[in-house]
Amino acid sequence: MSIERVRSYFRELGEEEKIQEFSVSSATVELAAQAVGVEPARIAKTLSFKKDDHALLVVAAGDAKVDNRKFKDSFGLKAKMLSPEEVPVLTGHKIGGVCPFAVPETAEVYLDVSMKRFDVVYPAAGSANSCVRLTCQELEKDSHALKWVDVCKGWQPE
Repeated sequence: MSIERVRSYFRELGEEEKIQEFSVSSATVELAAQAVGVEPARIAKTLSFKKDDHALLVVAAGDAKVDNRKFKDSFGLKAKMLSPEEVPVLTGHKIGGVCPFAVPETAEVYLDVSMKRFDVVYPAAGSANSCVRLTCQELEKDSHALKWVDVCKGWQPE
């Protein structure tokens, strides 16, 4: 199970205690926010895109949506989500538990600036009923993100 790979990954970092598991689903931003007890924007969702033959993962705030123009300007390709069949193969996780931890070496991880307004965010931990409580700095370090990007819209105040 991918939660076990994520647990092992965080155990090696000495941070296994940051993983939370729930008796209810946390497979969507709304369900995760209810399970954790925070506003949906603090849920760090991992969006899975196709780049050549591997995954390009963008971790963004729960209230952010990908801006196709910004995505293309940043990555030089159209934002094409992975198919349901490709998700577990290219990310190592099932839909509802996709996260930037314990992913294949070929996966590229990026963090969207939409999360920087929060001191703590909650990405999934490899299952549809788990999360990890991390600061943005910890998320950057623990996910081995390549860099921060600005590819989302809808989260800034008007």
